[in-house]
Amino acid sequence: MDGGGRLAEPLTAGSPGGATARAGLRAALRLDALGSALPAAFRRRGPMARLERRLPRFAGTVLLGVFFGATAVSGLAAGGRLDAFFAQNGSPRDVLARALGFGIDAVTISGIARLDEREVLAAAGIDPRTSLPFLDAGIAREGLEALPLVGHASVRKLFPNQVTIGIEEREPYALWQVDGRVYVIAADGRVIDVFRDDPRYRVLPHVVGEGANERLEDYFAIVDAAGPLRARIRAGSLVAERRWTLTLDSGIDLRLPERDPMAALSRFVALEREHGLFDKDIIAVDLRMPDRIVVRLTEEAAAARAEEMKDRALRGRGVRT
Repeated sequence: MDGGGRLAEPLTAGSPGGATARAGLRAALRLDALGSALPAAFRRRGPMARLERRLPRFAGTVLLGVFFGATAVSGLAAGGRLDAFFAQNGSPRDVLARALGFGIDAVTISGIARLDEREVLAAAGIDPRTSLPFLDAGIAREGLEALPLVGHASVRKLFPNQVTIGIEEREPYALWQVDGRVYVIAADGRVIDVFRDDPRYRVLPHVVGEGANERLEDYFAIVDAAGPLRARIRAGSLVAERRWTLTLDSGIDLRLPERDPMAALSRFVALEREHGLFDKDIIAVDLRMPDRIVVRLTEEAAAARAEEMKDRALRGRGVRT
């Protein structure tokens, strides 16, 4: 064709070269029109075309990000910074979960009176590095119930970013003194706190001695059998892990036998009612022998008693006083 779009061929109708050229041009035009009318899938049939059709959109961008991320992680690992990063921010799975919005942003704690919130979180294993999907609620509950002050605990995960913790604290039941220290204990004898000068603790029953915390049932059975004497009992001391000595509010010690202490205590109650022992200057009453009661006087009363017995002995010899 020339510059005006005309075919540069002879105008002679019978020229064989012109017919061939026109036929080739028409065929090319038809193929071009057919190719433009077909879908792109039929026009591109190579392996790269098939790969492009199978990959989602933006796959190249994602793969590029993964490449740079892997390069950065490799650099941190080679420089020894990766371990420090995970030690500060948690395990890789926790870091990923928090990045996706599954961190623990709110913790609701109910039922605590003597426990501190920080103690609860530490026992449950919850800190800023923890993620919600990988927090094991069962392990967290076991950690909470391992605290002496906790009787029962519950842990619930509320997606995407909340945890609720319910606590049932053990009730203070008695004070236990051993090795010069005083502890607050529960009904099962377990230590739940160190004694402090708290009005809630001052009124608790007091037991003393090795193993006394495990014999609370025996001690309170004795106290209940004391009848009118019960209100005056201030402490019980377990002696040699075998028998009890009761201390009254007047400072008198009642030394009970190992066997059948209730019967011995009943004898003392009857004797006190008959002779008014509380009005005497005594500091101890030994009830361990079934056929007698031994009374120990205060030093002043013992000295006065000794003088009195001495005078009686002298008068019996005819000595003038």
